[in-house]
Amino acid sequence: MADWIPREEWVKTQPQALLASCVVMLDDRDRMLLLRYGPGQPVAGTWWLPGGMVDHGEDPWAAARREMREETGIELGPVPNLIGIDHRVDVLGTGPVLDCFFHGGTLDDEASVRLSSEHDGYGLFAVDELAGTPLTARLPSLVALHTAALSRTVVCLREGEPLV
Repeated sequence: MADWIPREEWVKTQPQALLASCVVMLDDRDRMLLLRYGPGQPVAGTWWLPGGMVDHGEDPWAAARREMREETGIELGPVPNLIGIDHRVDVLGTGPVLDCFFHGGTLDDEASVRLSSEHDGYGLFAVDELAGTPLTARLPSLVALHTAALSRTVVCLREGEPLV
């Protein structure tokens, strides 16, 4: 029988992972809002969804809402709509990251995007336009998340690939 250890010691033996939240925002033609990382960013020149790391004490939906506001100036509603989870073993040498993806709804025609200093561009992209676009992560993840947003389902991903 294994020796008993205090909970605070046992917790130190458990896997550690960072937690991030991203937002899939569509327009009325089902195109996804993507942001391009600007110069000086670790993945400069690549496109990805609005989002980022969850701050200490913050839940994933609060992080998604905060990141959306900080990176685009767009306010999300109060009700979360989780559409995906992705586990990545190592992200830029930081170790494992668990990404939570939320559908942010439909981007209003009147919405104006106000970029943060970490981004230098934004665009609305149809899934079939993304093949030659330099993405921060894998295209299959965006395709699966787009489908999940449209069908109001949840997709489970591993390293950006849907689990089947």
